[in-house]
Amino acid sequence: MSEPSNPARTAVVLGGSHAGMLAARALSGFADRVVVIERDVLPDGPAPRRGLPQARHAHMLWSGGVRAVEELLPGVTGALLDAGARRSPVTTDMVVLGPRGWFRRWPESHHVILAGRDLLDATVRDLVLADERVDVLTGTEATGLVGDAKAVTGVRVRARGGADDRDDPQGRERIVSAALVVDATGRGSRAAGWLQDLGLPAVERREVDSGLAYASRLYLAPERARSGFPIVNVQPDPRDGRPGRAGFLLPIEDGRWIVTLNGTRGGEPSADNDDFVRFAREELRHPVIGELLERAEPLSDVSFTRATVNRRSHYERMAVWPENFAVLGDALAAYNPLYGHGLAVAAQSAVALRDAVRRHGWGSAGLSRRVQRAVARPAGAAWDLAVGQDVFYPGATENGPTLRDRMLAAYVGRLMLTATGSGRIARRVTDVTSLERGPQVLLTPTVLLAATAGPLKRPLPGPPLTPSERERAGLR
Repeated sequence: MSEPSNPARTAVVLGGSHAGMLAARALSGFADRVVVIERDVLPDGPAPRRGLPQARHAHMLWSGGVRAVEELLPGVTGALLDAGARRSPVTTDMVVLGPRGWFRRWPESHHVILAGRDLLDATVRDLVLADERVDVLTGTEATGLVGDAKAVTGVRVRARGGADDRDDPQGRERIVSAALVVDATGRGSRAAGWLQDLGLPAVERREVDSGLAYASRLYLAPERARSGFPIVNVQPDPRDGRPGRAGFLLPIEDGRWIVTLNGTRGGEPSADNDDFVRFAREELRHPVIGELLERAEPLSDVSFTRATVNRRSHYERMAVWPENFAVLGDALAAYNPLYGHGLAVAAQSAVALRDAVRRHGWGSAGLSRRVQRAVARPAGAAWDLAVGQDVFYPGATENGPTLRDRMLAAYVGRLMLTATGSGRIARRVTDVTSLERGPQVLLTPTVLLAATAGPLKRPLPGPPLTPSERERAGLR
């Protein structure tokens, strides 16, 4: 790849995964050229790659994120469905044991897109790179920013093995100049250190670590359950004094189930293939996922990770911020993947990036600070949802939950109880968890009154699988 001929109209995006590709799309309407710099050599289709180990675990894209991706890439939902992804209505196609009981399968309020992460990334990537204004430089890593505390003027890069760029096969550093650099490199972002190298102060950071460990495995569903089967989710109850253990079974493309089991300190699942079904059957609050897996065929070994810390960098609060630089996606705020919000927040942040540039103008003074404040809003909404639960696990924070945390948790717990027996409150809750509306919808007088009254229907005695679903899955 040659040096951009007009750096003043060039944007550089660091990271070629979901957040990076959507950021590139967001900027393609303003820049003459957008260069995506990616450490991995990207596959031609939906295939694993070294730099995305989390792809081996369960992912879903909530409808708030689907709307954002569709706004950037019209037709992407159809492309995903054509490739085998599934649109699952919430809560109609969900069998969920929440902290306060089984949820009923209410009429559709929102939806999720279910697909393997490799398929999701490949579909988005193909649509973004179809735009001739977007180039991707693979097998290349960013090593630092160029500029000073007032303005970033580019990025230093070097080739790694297998780079598309043959200009420097020895891997020596060179500079790619740009009018805007966006860091979307994920949890491993080095932006904080790079900014300090330019003379800026350290960023304020917060971590909430529930100690969660993840174990995931792919299964081929029983033949008659390979289409039209619901999501199955067993959640922990933080009131029972035990480590939080949860399980997800997500039907994805090609008749497969991707199953993720997790547990906090003292209740972690094993990486042992032979222990996977046992954990699902005996350690979760209900054995339904284990019972389903006993009749399915394993297609992979167990993948295990502890990279689940909630970590947020408050770049939007910094007293000094350079022109021409922004951070989004997991590089800005990374969440416990239990809540499934990372993909949706990345999409909403890319829309916020586009809207800020459109509103204030390419190259305008103070644009980067405005962008940083704009992308902090969707990141903050998901952060509150994640840490509002995780802060209660032992060792998650240095000082434990605050009084505010406890008051909010008590109210949310009451809402979750009410939602098991009230379709209207279940819809308000999913308004928020889908990231389609903010948490203020849970504080209206009618919702407060309903929470006080509690559920309108009696608790369900067990998982609300239909007789047909039970038969097709081989359950008695």
